[in-house]
Amino acid sequence: MSKVLDILDCKGARVGEYVLPDNALELEKGEQAVHDTVVAYMAGLRAGTAKTKCRGEVRGGGAKPFRQKGMGRARAGSNRSPVWVGGGTIFGPVPRSFAKKVNKKVQRLALKRAFSERVVDGDVIVLNEFALPDHKTKSAVAVFKGLQVSDDSVLLSVPEYEETAVCATGNLPNVVMRRADVVNVYELLRFSKLVFTKDALDAFIGRLA
Repeated sequence: MSKVLDILDCKGARVGEYVLPDNALELEKGEQAVHDTVVAYMAGLRAGTAKTKCRGEVRGGGAKPFRQKGMGRARAGSNRSPVWVGGGTIFGPVPRSFAKKVNKKVQRLALKRAFSERVVDGDVIVLNEFALPDHKTKSAVAVFKGLQVSDDSVLLSVPEYEETAVCATGNLPNVVMRRADVVNVYELLRFSKLVFTKDALDAFIGRLA
C-alpha cells in the first residue's frame, strides 16, 4: 500500500507530491505495540521522587517512653513507632523508577502504525521547507494560516533546529517543534495535525524501515 501526499509551500500552494513507500505504512497490526509504547512513555515521565520516612529515619524515639510494667498501658519501646502520632510510615513510598522496557522492534512497529493511521486520517501535511524571513512570531503564524492549521494543535517536525524557527514558534502555545529523529508515538497521537518538512519526513521514514 502506498500513499501520495501533496507537498505544500509556506503559503499553502501545492508544489509537488511525496510518495510514501510501502514499508512506511502498517495498518494490519501494531495496535498493542502502540498501547505498550505510549504506556511506557508516560511511565517514563513520572518523577518517582515520592518519599516518606520509616521509623528508622524519623527524628527522636531514642528513649523508651515509659517503663515496661505497672503503667496499665500497652508496652512501648519508642515514641516513633508507626502506631504513634509522629511515628514512621509503614511501607511508604520510596524513590523509584517507573520506566518500562519496550523492544526496538515493538517501538518501530508502534511508530509505523501510529503514523499510518494519521496518514489515512489526512492529518499529515508535508511542507517544502519551513523558511521564515525573520524570527518574529507573526511570520510563523502566517505559515500555519496558509496551511489552514492555525486553530489546531500542531507538531512541526524539522530535520534540524534553526534559531529563526525556534524563536518564531516559541510563543505559540499550540505548536511544538521536534527534530524528525526524536518524534515519538505519543506525539504522533497527541497533536491534531502533523506538519513535516520534506527533509524531516525523509529522515522520519528512514526510522521506519
